[in-house]
Amino acid sequence: MTLTKLQFRPGINRETTSYSNEGGWYDCDKVRFRSGVPEKIGGWVRESSNQFLGTARAMHTFVGLDGTQYMGLGTNLKYYIDEGGSLNDITPIRATTSAGDPTFAAVDGSAVITTSETGHGAIQGDFVTFSDAASLGGAITAAVLNQEYEITEIVNANSYKFTATATANSSDTGSGGGSTVAAYQINIGLDTSVAGSGWGAGTWGRGTWGSSSSIIASGASLRLWSHDNFGEDMLINPRNAGIYYWDRSGNSGSPFGRAVELATLAGADSTTPTLANQVLVSDVDRHIIVFGCDPEDAIGTQDPLLIRFSGQESLTTWTTEASNTAGSIKLGTGSEIVTAIETKQGVLVFTDVSLHVMRYLGPPFTFGITQLSNNITIIGPMTAKAVDDTVYWMGKRDFYVFSGGGVQKIPCSVKSYVFNDFNNSQTEKFFAASNSSFNEIMWFYCSSSSDEIDRYVTYNYQDQIWYYGTLTRTAWVDRGLDDYPRAAGTDNYLYYHEFLLDDGSTIPASGISSYIESSQLSIGEGERFVSVSHVIPDLTFDGSSSASPSATFTLKTRNYPGGEYLQTESNGVTQSQAETSTLVEQYTEEIYMRLRGRSFALKVASEDTEVQWRLGTPRVHIRPDGRR
Repeated sequence: MTLTKLQFRPGINRETTSYSNEGGWYDCDKVRFRSGVPEKIGGWVRESSNQFLGTARAMHTFVGLDGTQYMGLGTNLKYYIDEGGSLNDITPIRATTSAGDPTFAAVDGSAVITTSETGHGAIQGDFVTFSDAASLGGAITAAVLNQEYEITEIVNANSYKFTATATANSSDTGSGGGSTVAAYQINIGLDTSVAGSGWGAGTWGRGTWGSSSSIIASGASLRLWSHDNFGEDMLINPRNAGIYYWDRSGNSGSPFGRAVELATLAGADSTTPTLANQVLVSDVDRHIIVFGCDPEDAIGTQDPLLIRFSGQESLTTWTTEASNTAGSIKLGTGSEIVTAIETKQGVLVFTDVSLHVMRYLGPPFTFGITQLSNNITIIGPMTAKAVDDTVYWMGKRDFYVFSGGGVQKIPCSVKSYVFNDFNNSQTEKFFAASNSSFNEIMWFYCSSSSDEIDRYVTYNYQDQIWYYGTLTRTAWVDRGLDDYPRAAGTDNYLYYHEFLLDDGSTIPASGISSYIESSQLSIGEGERFVSVSHVIPDLTFDGSSSASPSATFTLKTRNYPGGEYLQTESNGVTQSQAETSTLVEQYTEEIYMRLRGRSFALKVASEDTEVQWRLGTPRVHIRPDGRR
């Protein structure tokens, strides 16, 4: 009888067959590699019981001058400032009516209220807040009317409906009086991409370059946000729409004030941009930079290859003059700027076909730009991530890295697995995230059968290995101001990740289903078969909070590379109560099995609560078992 040590190469390899990947790992979920061996990932818990409206697509942390920690959170419906788990709605107002412009009509026995207001400009799903309205005479009182509502139906350009918090009765015959004011928030965006050209399509698309901005402003392409802090304040930009400013010192407290359009600030130049694909603040030189924006001489008409920057340290100086550092740069490659990302070396600017670096030069040129590559792709506006001076991104069929010496493709051992099974119509949603505690860059994406993000693929840049899993997250921010990463779920909650051990999206928390499975290991030669009688596991439960943590070992045998698994045996590995109390790692000594074949695969899995597992080097007992 032979005792065979099972040692596997770190990382997952799906670029070959399972049989030719002997000695490697072939499949996994919610597992990472650390020091070359697999372990279950950390758990997640809700940040608070508060839910946001819409689907979150962007998160950004910053800190006030007094040390208060904030996070900007953009969804397809709203923009929030998160302060200690409290979600403060700062969504900008696009229009406020004059007193008496909106009027109401109720129907006895219905909570649906029809609002008449000429040229309201709203779309279904928009939010409006009424103030100074009078009672309609019955159950629809002033208190019922004077609050925020979501518009549920557009009747026509001059009328829409919403559902009140009370049901009207026969006395509700009034119109709301002559003092009613309606404040309309900026139009919502879609949470699912619409097939077509550009980043949106049809009536709700961004149109073509040079077209009227009204298509962009009133439409609802997939709502993506860019945002950056200007000191303790915030600049926010819904893609292909306006640029807004939130003043923390003037708007903190309860409730928070709303962001306002940058061009409406006191002293703002008449050339202040009003449309952009992205906004960021250069950290070193403190310029506001906007990408894919409207030029000075054609405000309101978007140029998708134009970059503009404000005067240094200024929100309001945008006109190019010899006395300031405001200016612009027009790119000559590609059809539009897809995204920009800041590093210590400069700002990397991606078009749909090229990569450029934008560096601060100082007066009189302010910024200069150099093309780095004209033969790259990037799959979406949110799929690049910087780690110090290295930038990683997902292309249309490859992964790339830039670290100062040039652009390189990253060898990927799960490339076919990822790119052959994702939803090409929803690539705008894909996003990159960093998990610096574990040297990981993750790309969250939609599989081919899903319109929402349901998977992730991870590159461990320290060990240069790949692995993947299933998880529904739509936005992520790495640890920094917080001790743990935070992410947004499709259930409208924010989560702390790498926190405790379980899935905190349920109450009580449930176990995380994690597993790793090897490729086939040959145990027989030619026509010879061998039998596996038992396994000596090597598994640590260090970090578990369960009194009796356990995992399941499974062995599966085959006779031929393309054949089905013929025999499968599973058994548990449990750490006893005594081990926990004595802090001695004593595990199940042997797992007895009875399997026969020419090759076998090993799978380790756990779905119990309060369990953390890490695999070492298990051993199996193997003996010859004849030719047939």
